[in-house]
Amino acid sequence: MRALSAVRSLLFVLFLVITVIPWALAVVLVSIGARGNVVYWMCAGWLGTAIWGARVICGVRHRIQGMEHLPTKADAMAGLVLASKHQSTWETFAYPSLMSHPLAYVFKRELLYVPFFGWAMARMDMIHIDRSKRAQAWARVAEQGRRLMSKGHWVIMFPEGTRIARGAKGSYKNGASRLAVECGVPIVPIAATSARCWPRKSFLLRPGVVDISIGRPIPSAGREPDELMREVEAWIEAEMRRLDPEAYR
Repeated sequence: MRALSAVRSLLFVLFLVITVIPWALAVVLVSIGARGNVVYWMCAGWLGTAIWGARVICGVRHRIQGMEHLPTKADAMAGLVLASKHQSTWETFAYPSLMSHPLAYVFKRELLYVPFFGWAMARMDMIHIDRSKRAQAWARVAEQGRRLMSKGHWVIMFPEGTRIARGAKGSYKNGASRLAVECGVPIVPIAATSARCWPRKSFLLRPGVVDISIGRPIPSAGREPDELMREVEAWIEAEMRRLDPEAYR
């Protein structure tokens, strides 16, 4: 079984490489004269294709609960901060193709130097930061986050800061709640069991189901960032144990 998973995973990686090169080049060319969110949805299209490839080639399926808690495309454009559990690459690929509004990731700028993939990311309106300059990094997150949410984009952050092993819990930072409080927008907690099928720091995918659970938006008005993040953390960790009880024995 492990040998079969390795072969399927290799085919999946080849699939990603083969598709990202022409897609990224097309994004760069289109971005020269594109307006609005054309480039974003082009990139989301490739990410959706990658998730499709993971399902067809590696047997990684997904199911979602709580989508009704989020505004739809037809709803008035209003900013949100999404705070998600982060276990693997899977959710970073999946969310843009699943959400109704454009997402703005907060990510380290080194990713912009990845051939093709990073070049396409550089053409999107997102928030890339220099983690070595923490004060400047936060100023950029606050400034760009406010601007993007005023346009109806949703800012997505991973409070634990990095990918966390299945069944483990990292230290929750208050960046997402701080941004929500400063911009006066709700924060939405999200639990995702992606490490069940795609472990962190690995390209060995296993067939199975990734569960995503979206919580109700939590108002940020009158809240302190630390206290608000504790509520987000409590919801996510309780939901992770409900979705993946085997991992938390």
